[in-house]
Amino acid sequence: MRTPAPALLPIFRSENQARILARLLLRPQEEATLSELSRDLDISVAAVHAEVERLVSSSLLEDRRVGRNRLVRANLSSRAARALTELLTLSYGPQTVIAEEFSGLAGTDQVVAYGSWARRYRGETGQEPADVDVMVIGSPNRDEVYEAAERAERRLGIPVNPTVRSRSAWENDGDALVLTAKRDAVALLGGDERTSVSSRQDDA
Repeated sequence: MRTPAPALLPIFRSENQARILARLLLRPQEEATLSELSRDLDISVAAVHAEVERLVSSSLLEDRRVGRNRLVRANLSSRAARALTELLTLSYGPQTVIAEEFSGLAGTDQVVAYGSWARRYRGETGQEPADVDVMVIGSPNRDEVYEAAERAERRLGIPVNPTVRSRSAWENDGDALVLTAKRDAVALLGGDERTSVSSRQDDA
């Protein structure tokens, strides 16, 4: 069944199409099988296959066969690749960029996005997010957290606002900001990102 247009960037024909393009264009050095895309994005294999067929036929993706596996990747020679990558970086980029910049922080158990960007990602319509709120769970060095946020902000072109909470604060629900973050949360590092995606689709 076709998914509705994505709330983050409703110019695409469906949420599935936008997420597949984001997965591949924002990681242009990587190839993925259809099964990997299905698993990572929590989209049925049939839906992945249908979208990939359209995107390959329009030259936005390229594919090759290795045994029984069909590998797909971004077609960077497409005239639309650069513009699409810029659009997807602005909308879906926080999921990739923040994960990359925060991944090396010692003492970090989990990183989640919350606030307006997370709500759009989960399918709630509204104005374009002006920033990305990020909660780092664990006991990282706070200076390193802010440095990672500054690097992500430079790459994304929008403010990245980090907060830090201990694992016990995250689990005990005694903090109003933690409760807000849990309501909107999209896991970026640690946790189960696919659970967050599924919850967003169920809510849509």
